[in-house]
Amino acid sequence: MDMHPWLPNIKYIEEMLKSIGVNSIDDLFIDVPEEIKLKKELDLDYKKPLSEYEIILKLQELQNKNKRLKMPPFLGGGLCPHYVPEVVKFIIKRSEFYTAYTPYQPEISQGLLQALFEYQSLIAELFEMEVVNASLYDWGSALAEAIMMANRINKKKTVLVPKLMNPYHKEVVKTWTYGKGIKLVEIPPNERGTIDVSKLENMINEDDVSAIYIQQPNFHGIFEDEIEYIVDIAKKKKIITIMGVSPLALGLIKPPGEYEIDITVGDGQELGLSLNFGGPLLGILATRWDGQLVRQMPGRIVGLTKDSEGKRGFTLILQTREQFARREKATSNITTNEALMAIAAAVYLSLLGRNGIKELAKEIYIRSHYAKKRLEELGVNTVYNGDFFEEFAVDFRTDYDIIHSRLLEKNIHGGLKLGKTQALFCVTEVHTKSMIDELIESIREVFSG
Repeated sequence: MDMHPWLPNIKYIEEMLKSIGVNSIDDLFIDVPEEIKLKKELDLDYKKPLSEYEIILKLQELQNKNKRLKMPPFLGGGLCPHYVPEVVKFIIKRSEFYTAYTPYQPEISQGLLQALFEYQSLIAELFEMEVVNASLYDWGSALAEAIMMANRINKKKTVLVPKLMNPYHKEVVKTWTYGKGIKLVEIPPNERGTIDVSKLENMINEDDVSAIYIQQPNFHGIFEDEIEYIVDIAKKKKIITIMGVSPLALGLIKPPGEYEIDITVGDGQELGLSLNFGGPLLGILATRWDGQLVRQMPGRIVGLTKDSEGKRGFTLILQTREQFARREKATSNITTNEALMAIAAAVYLSLLGRNGIKELAKEIYIRSHYAKKRLEELGVNTVYNGDFFEEFAVDFRTDYDIIHSRLLEKNIHGGLKLGKTQALFCVTEVHTKSMIDELIESIREVFSG
């Protein structure tokens, strides 16, 4: 077999395939549906490796194709634009943080370990939960881990989830749990867009319910308002409660710890992380101080201790990943954590403080409600009438694709399409009044045109 410019080891492939007992490379991808496989060679503009300068020129050419937006996007869906203070960017660019990896040797990793300990402490205070791990990949994977924690504890297979949970998180959960035979059952919403507790009461009588998941606020940005009742009936049935929460919303609402939630998950993206075209993100996972919950936590926990001289020190006190345990004994195959993103969140929370979080949450609430009010003046109504934070779904009663494309012509990115006429809009502190007004006027022009 001839040498390949991109795959220098291709001459060994036949030998490797033979060793593992498969006939072709296609056999390695048998789980990938045929309809999405590429049936032809990649159409590359170049047939040989490029020099560094040629690569830079090519990347600049591609970059120039990007749309130059006049303002931050109004794109909803769980990830929204927020302002990242320069001090956050400065600190995580320090080489001792961004080049650090797993702190296998605590005696030479005290700085990184302390930074992660501070992250855990700040999240614990924000969520009012006792135990926080040193972070996971994102909200979706943290939720999947929480569901598998519940399954390991009570061995049950059914998880009740709200119909209006983030669908992207749901797809991640399905991928992670299908091998375990875990079944997700949707709880329908009421007219406010919150969990219909009358329907939940009938569903919760099943003997095989492992956990109930509550997203606060939900995918439509709507605040769940009967959490105490849901937690109460779950505890009576010995069902594990899981809450997914947007951290900034906690500047306005009760934290999960006050509801005595068993496991809390979320994403730290809004705590000092840029959107970065979808990542990296920051999965948050916290539990009550309960031995069976803590022992099933994935990843790692950094703890405070004393060294041989009695001085304060930091070390990993829980390491349940497969690198530290036999594969079948590990609680998760998570092999690392988002350390740099966790440090960014710690810096952000330290900078804002308790009052700053409250002020920011109020500002987001006011601006998003102002945008909703202006849309209503155009005859556009929200899909559900419950109170919301940051994101809200609206029905234009006309083809949203037309509105979206016309907005893009004006270099404005609208909301996330939910259906033919519906979209989810996100408004945060980075959207000024003049930006919101321009969005409204641009939509008005589409209606009148």
